[in-house]
Amino acid sequence: MLNHLLYIDPGTGSLFYQAILSAILTVSIFGNKIKLYLKSIIHRTRNKEGKG
Repeated sequence: MLNHLLYIDPGTGSLFYQAILSAILTVSIFGNKIKLYLKSIIHRTRNKEGKG
């Protein structure tokens, strides 16, 4: 039974490869913008908590 679960046909393998590659490229291109956006959100919430 386990042998059937380990088989990945070429179409599925290329789909996994494409998904992993696109995720890596997306993070490498937009990673800095996402990091700056999250920092600004954290900075805003800390400022609101400190002033309240």
